[in-house]
Amino acid sequence: MRNRRSVAAAISAALVLGSILAGGAAYAGSGVAVSGTKPSWASSANLVRHADPNQTIGFRLYLGWRNADTAQALAGAVSDPRSASYRHFLSPAEFRQRFAPTSSDVAAVQQWLRTSGLKVDYVPANNHFIAAEGTVGQLEAAFGTSLNLYNVDGKQLRAPASNLNVPASIAGLVSGAVGIDQSYEFVHPNSRVDGNAPPPAGFRNAPPLSTYWAQLSSPYAYPAGFTAVTNPATAPWTVRGYTPAQIKGAYGISGYNGAGQTVAIIDAYASPTILADVNQWSTNRGLPTMTAGQFSQVVAPGIFRRPENPVQDPQGWSGEETLDVEAVHGMAPAANIVYVGAPNNYQDLDAAMNHVVDRHLAQIVTNSYGFATELLPPGYVIPQEQTFIQAAIEGIGIYFSSGDNGDESSRFGFPTTDWPASSPWVTSVGGTSLGIDQANTRALETGWGTSSYTCNTTTLACTRSGWLYGAGGGVSQLFGRPSYQTGYGLSTTGRAVPDIAALGDPQTGLLVGQTQTFPDGTYYDEYRIGGTSLSSPIMAGLMALADQAAGTPHGFANPLFYAHPGAFYDVRSVKTAVARRNFNNGVDASAGTSDFLRTFDDYSGSPSQHTGPGWDNVTGLGTPGANFLATFGH
Repeated sequence: MRNRRSVAAAISAALVLGSILAGGAAYAGSGVAVSGTKPSWASSANLVRHADPNQTIGFRLYLGWRNADTAQALAGAVSDPRSASYRHFLSPAEFRQRFAPTSSDVAAVQQWLRTSGLKVDYVPANNHFIAAEGTVGQLEAAFGTSLNLYNVDGKQLRAPASNLNVPASIAGLVSGAVGIDQSYEFVHPNSRVDGNAPPPAGFRNAPPLSTYWAQLSSPYAYPAGFTAVTNPATAPWTVRGYTPAQIKGAYGISGYNGAGQTVAIIDAYASPTILADVNQWSTNRGLPTMTAGQFSQVVAPGIFRRPENPVQDPQGWSGEETLDVEAVHGMAPAANIVYVGAPNNYQDLDAAMNHVVDRHLAQIVTNSYGFATELLPPGYVIPQEQTFIQAAIEGIGIYFSSGDNGDESSRFGFPTTDWPASSPWVTSVGGTSLGIDQANTRALETGWGTSSYTCNTTTLACTRSGWLYGAGGGVSQLFGRPSYQTGYGLSTTGRAVPDIAALGDPQTGLLVGQTQTFPDGTYYDEYRIGGTSLSSPIMAGLMALADQAAGTPHGFANPLFYAHPGAFYDVRSVKTAVARRNFNNGVDASAGTSDFLRTFDDYSGSPSQHTGPGWDNVTGLGTPGANFLATFGH
């Protein structure tokens, strides 16, 4: 119950986000309090102890944009096809000249930090933040508050006991801070392997495995209530994993390869074998391998290098990079890919995003991670929203996976969206269950929501064990309903999630290849993977094709998408199921196997969601339809 109360309090406090963006600050103590820099979970009820005063902390103090209201209006205008300013994007240099904090603003904040005994490390070209570091004791003295450890969501996390205080002379410049409190620990990748040993520890899918939808039938009957499909008469076995040719065929995509386009991928950590893996995978799929200079890995400046933290699952993130790179390359094999990793620390994802945007490293950015719920202090959210606004002004489209836990009610007891997918300045991508037939056309597609049934191989009886997962979606309590959703006809109380969707269900996922560690050695192998972590890079790759066809970047595309819903396949409810077999040890049959049924279009554990005609909170406007490139490729 404590966790639920803290989440609810965070959401309630965050309703003031709009007023904070306008620059409101309250006086407290000897300085001016920076509103929204104390997390709601940093309460006396959750207090564990004082933080170690000698621990060194790296953080970023963010400065807001000059003429912030004008910047927000311009971001909307250049993204709106009805506006005379549509696609009149600014270069990074033009953006900095009009909206970035001035050098004198930065100097004033740097002087205060140094005077406080803190070390200043880095300032990006857009002056959006000042990266600095110091001990807990130094930060407490500088910001006029104590730093403590608090119990929250099963973790002991650091946070200030009150809002950070800064001198009145710079209070109007500071919009938030990242790294002083540990809200970044809530981030997670949105990918699902769905087995007992996720990569890079070896993982394989157990046969029977179909090459295409319903090629092989299991002996198990469909569960009650999931009998919409009558052919085959019993539940089909899962596919081995779809290929790019199958996915593009189902979505009616052909004729372009992404040449001349660049997609950035932001994740944590990096896979040391990524280029060899993607090239082996490409060869196996009949795709061109990545040429010299087509793929690059970048470490953003302004990050804090610390020893690898195993709690943050660096191996799992390497699987995420593999999925993202191979999904983008599979959709747009001639496009350039820039991978920007946040090494050794979740807290650096914001710096990675700012680096991509301010250096304009790509025109499309896909992000397959998010924060469960909107449990974040406004002082953490606001700076990244400002970066998203800069991206829109520069013609950069930001795509985020919508999440893999449905409406989150199974975890937190009430429905809520995930952030940053709930930002009105990003395209939120939901997930579907997709059946692709032998001719590479769509046999069925419905919303991704799954329950699991354990099957007896002797009696063939299958017993429901519970709801597993599904595409994230719902209504934000942080952000109001944007004009592009109002114009479409939505009447939700806030920003509705997701906007669009693509294949996400791990039962019908993408076949990827990665170097993994098996009992008999370390080598390349392939397995099926899903999650909205798959949906987002699929859409990023397809938008690279649309940019190529149009001869210009689409930038922030939500207003365009909602103005042309007919370009999307309207995903409807199809309640059915598939059978799957798992290796009990995740690798081979030496420890036995287990059979399961997995349902489609099942929201029994996410009751606020549904799939239906028009926009819905699982698939948004839908998935790419037959007219997708014809509509957006001009």
